[in-house]
Amino acid sequence: MATNLALHIQQLPLCDSHEHLRKEKDYVENGPDILQNLFGNYVQADLVVGGASTDAVNRLLDAKDPDIRSRFDGVRRAWERVRHTGYGEAVRTIASQIYGLEEITAAGLEAALPRHQELRQPGQRLRILRERANLDHVQVDDFCWPCLPDESGLDFFFYDLSWVSFCSGTPDFKALGGETGIEVKDLSTLRQAMRALFDKYARYAIAIKSQHAYNRTLLWRERTDSDAARALEARLSRPDQVSEDERLCLGDWCWARGVELGIEHDLPFKIHTGYYAGHSSMPVDFIRGGNLCSLLKKYPKARFVLMHIAYPYNDELVALAKHYPNVYADLCWAWSIDPYSSADFLRRCLHAVPINKIFAFGGDTAWPCASMAYALQARRWLTVALEREIAEEMMTEREAVTLATHLMSENQYDCFHLEDKRSTIVGALETVEAPVLQRT
Repeated sequence: MATNLALHIQQLPLCDSHEHLRKEKDYVENGPDILQNLFGNYVQADLVVGGASTDAVNRLLDAKDPDIRSRFDGVRRAWERVRHTGYGEAVRTIASQIYGLEEITAAGLEAALPRHQELRQPGQRLRILRERANLDHVQVDDFCWPCLPDESGLDFFFYDLSWVSFCSGTPDFKALGGETGIEVKDLSTLRQAMRALFDKYARYAIAIKSQHAYNRTLLWRERTDSDAARALEARLSRPDQVSEDERLCLGDWCWARGVELGIEHDLPFKIHTGYYAGHSSMPVDFIRGGNLCSLLKKYPKARFVLMHIAYPYNDELVALAKHYPNVYADLCWAWSIDPYSSADFLRRCLHAVPINKIFAFGGDTAWPCASMAYALQARRWLTVALEREIAEEMMTEREAVTLATHLMSENQYDCFHLEDKRSTIVGALETVEAPVLQRT
């Protein structure tokens, strides 16, 4: 019989602080086929690590190939090897909860095709996320600057303002000029263009987001305007010959300006820390959360959301969230990467970090069924972690219920000022200055 805690965790709408969801129009017209819906997420990396060839995985995810049976057969042995990983657990959840498949077989996949077609209809994306996953809302990083209200769910879909190209030291000046009307010629005009992006989109953005740990170190250094000006000149005059030192210099300078603009516009700054998606290429020195200490100290008024528990440097993030008032620890994606380590991370946080500093969930996926599966997975392992606390007499069930409410909802509402953001978006649409909606 389910405990009161388990029922509470299942029934409480869960805030989703991180996704890469494709828009409604793209989902309906160009969305996943049944094999992409099951395997077009992080499990594809596990399949390769588990022995499948890259060609076999590519074919598995090739929706133009109608031969579902042979596409799946090409990875079947690898699938059996990874079915109990965190990624594999999410795939099995999609199979059972969406298609009624307790085992994934070629015959079962073919029988489930009519059900899959029902999912690809207008409105189903929102229904899966809101009703099946029981999400309060989702925060989406779709790798761009515009953060306009989303007509497919005005009070449900919120968007991050991407800062990754700036932090990487590789901003697209032509695109920036097109977005802001400002031609970047020097440091002054670059400042103006960055400010113009915030003037245009910050009121609708839920946060600023960067995942530049995929292409540079998270170690930040304060840069002078004169050094940044020289790096920018190199980028403008010889874009294909910029040195690594010049790129990092410009990136650090732009990163700091983004943090300052975030403070000014009251937006948290989300930073990817830790584990890489994919396989076979992860320079672990890049990804340590501890690399951020100089930035965290420099900007005490900023709110930094450090994502993915900095895995495998989990303990560093516990220490950072404990030490720095401006750091929040986000378990987005982490439950799927390594659910046991994530449960352990959460329990360590509960006994070291103020509870308002922890966010329970973000799916980090492109398609709604994967988001649903990752949400169910997070609820399951959150229940495991808190019930262990109760069993070991570290807290009462009543205390665990209160904690779950903070982790799943209240902390996100406080950090991201969600009620104000919803009011801003709805109010903007009632004025003559209302922007063109994102046609999704």
